[in-house]
Amino acid sequence: MGNTLKIQIWSDIMCPYCYIGKRRIEGALQNFEHKDAVEIEWKSFQLDPNFVASPDDSLVEHLADKYRKDEVWAQEMLDSMTQNAKNSGLDFHFEKAIMANSQHAHRLLHLAKKFNCADALKELLFKAYLTDGKDINDLNVLKNMALEVGLNAETIDEVLQTNAFADEVQKDMLEAQNIGVQGVPFFVFDSKYAISGAQHEETFLKTLQKVWDEGTFDSKVTVLNTNEGNSCGVEGCD
Repeated sequence: MGNTLKIQIWSDIMCPYCYIGKRRIEGALQNFEHKDAVEIEWKSFQLDPNFVASPDDSLVEHLADKYRKDEVWAQEMLDSMTQNAKNSGLDFHFEKAIMANSQHAHRLLHLAKKFNCADALKELLFKAYLTDGKDINDLNVLKNMALEVGLNAETIDEVLQTNAFADEVQKDMLEAQNIGVQGVPFFVFDSKYAISGAQHEETFLKTLQKVWDEGTFDSKVTVLNTNEGNSCGVEGCD
């Protein structure tokens, strides 16, 4: 095999299980003997590309309306995800969440990828939406996070004030469609094996070891039969 084991991760900032999945793959890597040879590439995925938020939007009301359930059901689902997050060391505050379209954030992540700081920006974006209640569609909020990871102010403005990297976002989403991604997070290990959902760390670790031990890679992705990982799709989170 080559010198680098590459993991591509399709995710959306608006997806709670994507943040949980990030923590779990990081935990698996901490216990992987060859972790220094692993490269992570973040790929764009939007659960609702056409979503337009309004200042009065309530996440509980939105979920109840979208899935034709009552608000008690929606709150219980959010409470369950909050507890799930705590088990991974994350502190979700859905009561502060500002609903937004993640297009600008994904475009900015493609800029960050060029400067090898996409992982750091992804972390800030997840925390901003799921913990801190920041508006990740606000250009000033996005610029401040991009500055924090070391990106140049002028370059940031060139992206946020234009439609730069929109094609790259769409390309990622088309690629996801072509390999059959139904929900996120979705992990592809060296273009050979794929895992859907925020699996347990042990599942990620076994997959990393399997890919490393086999040492040769196919061009066709094989989705492993793992059913314990939660994910979010266009029809909702489970």
